[in-house]
Formats: sequence, C-alpha cells, structure tokens
Amino acid sequence: MQYCIRGKCFQVYTQGLKSFLNLEWTEQIMCGIVGYIGDGDTVNILLESLRKLEYRGYDSAGMAIIDDKGKARIFKNEGEISELEAIVPEISSHVGIGHTRWATHGRPTTQNAHPHCSGNICVVHNGIIENYQELKSELISEGFVFISDTDTEVLAHLINKYYSDDLGLAVGTALGRVRGSYAIGVLSNEHPDELIAARKDSPLIIGLGKDENFIASDIPAILKYTNRIIYIDNLELISVKQDSVQVFDMEGNPVEKEEHIIEWDLKAAEKAGYPHFMLKEIHEQTRSIHETMTGRLHELEGDVNLGELGLDRNEIRQFQRIEIIACGTSYNAGLLGKYLFEGLAGIHTDVDTGSEFRYSSPVLAPSTLVIA
Repeated sequence: MQYCIRGKCFQVYTQGLKSFLNLEWTEQIMCGIVGYIGDGDTVNILLESLRKLEYRGYDSAGMAIIDDKGKARIFKNEGEISELEAIVPEISSHVGIGHTRWATHGRPTTQNAHPHCSGNICVVHNGIIENYQELKSELISEGFVFISDTDTEVLAHLINKYYSDDLGLAVGTALGRVRGSYAIGVLSNEHPDELIAARKDSPLIIGLGKDENFIASDIPAILKYTNRIIYIDNLELISVKQDSVQVFDMEGNPVEKEEHIIEWDLKAAEKAGYPHFMLKEIHEQTRSIHETMTGRLHELEGDVNLGELGLDRNEIRQFQRIEIIACGTSYNAGLLGKYLFEGLAGIHTDVDTGSEFRYSSPVLAPSTLVIA
C-alpha cells in the first residue's frame, strides 16, 4: 500500500512488514481489563487489580458493577485510577468489570472511557474492531444511539442486538460479525451470577480462586488474589461464575483447559518472567510497533488514522517543524521519529532530553508541533 505525506509518497509492503514484526505470533497489549465474581469486596478488588496494570500506560479508567439490588452501576473518568476511586461510593457487590484505556478510536475523555453499555449489557474491551464503521452504520439505521466515538460501543450495541436470554450466545454471535482483535469482559444485570469473556489476538487469562474467580489481561492484575491461572487461546469464549469456569470454542463446543500455578512474585510477574525490565522492553519492541499501527493504517483507503491527536488534516499540514522532548528509551524513540519525519515528510525535527529542555529558551513558532 502507498502513503503520501506532503506530496511525498512511499510504499509499505504489508506482507514483508508482518513477517518482520512476526505478527502471526505477536499479541497486542494496549489497555488493561479485569473482572471479578465472588463474595469479596468487588470495588476494591477491581481498583487494586487496575493499579497493577498501570505500568501499561492509560489515559482513562472505569468500572461497571452490579449492586445488591441488581442494578448496574457504571463509574468512569478521564485521568488516573485514584480519580476513579474518588467517585466510586461504598457499594456492596459480588460481580464487576474494570478497564484502563489507552485511546485508539476517540479522544481520551470520560465519554469514551470503558465500560460501554447498551441496554442491560456492559463491555470492557482491549483491541481494535477494524470494521466498526460499517457495523456502526448498520446499528444506527436500526435505531441504536451512540454516545461515544469508540469502536467498543459498537460491540456493546451488537451484543445487545443479538441478546434474548443467553448472554454467552449473544456475545459469540456478535463476535462472529467482528473483524479485528479483542479481549473482552461482559456483564449484564439480567445475569448477575455470570461474567462472559472472550479473546482473539489480545491476551486474556482466567484466575481461579476459592468461591471466586477473575478475568484479566495480564497476570500482575490478579496475582495478589490467586496464582492459579488458565491461559485463554484465540477464539475461545468463557463463562465465569463464582464456583465454576467453562471454556468453549466459537461453535459452542466445550474446551478442556490446563490449570497453571504461577511461581513468580509480583515483581517478577511485572517483568513477565524476564530477569530485568530492559530485556523485557527489548523483546516488546515488535509488539509495540504492532500496537501503534493496528487500527491506524487503512490499507484499502491508503490512509492513516490519528484521531486521538485531536488534529485534522489541514492543521497537520501547517506544521513546519517538530520538537520532540523525551527521556530515557523515549529519547531513543524520538531519534527514530526524527529520522522518519525528516526522511518521509521532509519536516525539520529536533529531539531534546526533557531534563535539558526545561532550562532552555526554545523558539517555538505557531507552526511547530511539540511532542512530549
């Protein structure tokens, strides 16, 4: 496919790129999802689990729980988990889902934060729904009303569209319409004794406890509560109840899963088994490139989607210079950015370390884009 910036066009060979990035075996880790069902303090368990996923980075956070009166309660906000905690009252609940979001479709706002709900169904989602625009148009024509700019809200409405009385069946049917990647957690106040989860190309695990169970996108989120883990494979759907976990393929056939005992402590879990964070970051480079590109490069249209920047095409074309301010490994990434911006777009780019830039007297014209 061909992309053009400021009249300069270049060719991206997707097959070679996929081979280089080893995308067939690479999983996306973007946002963080958690879920809990049991007799514990649901709100605090969700908050604590989300805190263990902060290392991924995020711009908003939220949760949905079903209270003891059977009512779904949704809390979400732009900003940090501590800000989310401040708006959640003390509520007795035995089931809930939580999410930290890193914006892809839609800017980082409270409105775009997860969970997204439709009818009595709430969804948290990691990944990219590639055909969300055509699904959204279909759903709007059928009377569904959208209040966010996200692809995830499409999934919530789609599940609601197919829901009658079997939540798992509705989720499976909806996912059959989806192109892209997902790890999801779904709850409904009509099914307060069950969570539904599923995955394709985004990581998902199930944590097993005593009269309680968990879903999460990564081990550190739930290691405080259990070290008994089931790894979920691609195109599997899971029914999670307080005293049972059932795994199915997308045709509804039961799948036998092996339980794993995690021997790592929490620090080792955060390093994903690597001896130190530097080696972990080195091995995550191809995945990071994949995450950056996923959902942003439109092969058929030959277009790039950078909607979360909040800049339209005309504004982007006005930039005559780019200033990148960063520290550590981000500084090295900035040097690569300089190479790409100057080589592909012909835009002069400077890269400064943050600790030095704060003491400088930069000359920044209105046509300068600052990335920090």
